[in-house]
Amino acid sequence: MTGCLMSKTGTDGIRTLNSRRIFDAHAHLSPGEDARIALLKEMDRNGIERSVVVAGAVASPDRLSRQLVLGGEVHDDADNAAVLAGSERSGGRLVPFFFANPHRPAAVYREHGRSFRGLKLAPSVHGLPFTDPRVISLVAVAAELGHGVYAHCSNRPGFGVGDYVALARGFPSVTFALGHAGVGDLDLYGIDLIGPQHNILFETSCGLTATVGIALNRLGADRLLFGSEYPLQAPRVELTKMECLDLTGSQWQAIAWDNAARFAGVAG
Repeated sequence: MTGCLMSKTGTDGIRTLNSRRIFDAHAHLSPGEDARIALLKEMDRNGIERSVVVAGAVASPDRLSRQLVLGGEVHDDADNAAVLAGSERSGGRLVPFFFANPHRPAAVYREHGRSFRGLKLAPSVHGLPFTDPRVISLVAVAAELGHGVYAHCSNRPGFGVGDYVALARGFPSVTFALGHAGVGDLDLYGIDLIGPQHNILFETSCGLTATVGIALNRLGADRLLFGSEYPLQAPRVELTKMECLDLTGSQWQAIAWDNAARFAGVAG
């Protein structure tokens, strides 16, 4: 990691991240037309062409921060209908993932899943570990639908990166994404855990620049996904982080577009 990409002038380097197409692999979309317009404006400001979107606000930030440490359960459903409606009015720029509630039958996801491009799991929100049969049944439906699976991990038994790896090992045909650079912002152990499990990608939001750089070196560009975590994180912050990695143009093409397009199952 030497300097920032903005200063590069070589033919294989890139002068700015916005000189290439950007596909944000993880953003949240709240209900309502104002939220849709705000997200699209933020994408325009940052040169982001497309975004994977999932519902937010199933648990408040205060509640989620407690549950990450102490545990707890939320039984409420995410507003997947609002995400789908907003995506349908985006001209193809917003790509909806289904935020599943494992307290509901997997048949709910199976019924509605074909209108979405992937599955989002949040064990720390709903309080069920990766080993729970209800979570496993959701991934089985994702396999049926040809969906990728995005999930967060935490430092609790059943919720960790090792548990996620074990889940992915049972579904080799499914592509998984490790959200938010693993557990915490310096999860080098998590990088090593997913290393041998090649159907797990590493999503970069919320990790340190050093963490993302190490993931790049250990996993390769073909296993990294650029994500913003909008609106809790400003996309410009995440893009600036990427600017400060010594990426080649081909590496940024993979991280910023190609991998996300394959993960979401959309044409380039």
